[in-house]
Amino acid sequence: MNLPTQYCTFYLAGQHFGVDVLEVQEILRFQEMTRVPLASPAVSGLINLRGQIVTAIDLRRRVGLPDRDEGGRLPTNVVLHSDGGAVSFLVDEIGDVIEVEESAFEPPPDTMPGHLRELVTGVFKLEDHLLLVLDSAAAADLDSRRPVELGA
Repeated sequence: MNLPTQYCTFYLAGQHFGVDVLEVQEILRFQEMTRVPLASPAVSGLINLRGQIVTAIDLRRRVGLPDRDEGGRLPTNVVLHSDGGAVSFLVDEIGDVIEVEESAFEPPPDTMPGHLRELVTGVFKLEDHLLLVLDSAAAADLDSRRPVELGA
């Protein structure tokens, strides 16, 4: 039997991404951050989440998209459970929780840039666009995979 899976969705530069809803701890408005000297360019800083120190990763930078416009909307924190504790992904906008049939899951298209293919496990074809399923563990792992350099 093919059970549906629920994804928490969000947007980055107009692209629709999703992570398994079971990985999401909480969603927060923008939080003040403490910068981390010499950290990867994808690390925006650290946030204090009720006494827990959480690394905030700018997903735009992590997937190789241009930075947000200065003075634009502040990003939203999607806090996920990870092996090393919680991690926060900074996203442009939160979407809906959607339910999709796993049988509709497809591998990333060949036209997707290689650096993005490393972070996307596959796609779902929705009515008028693709939902890119983010490999949250790979996106959070800044040690084993070199973060995408801007302009690369």
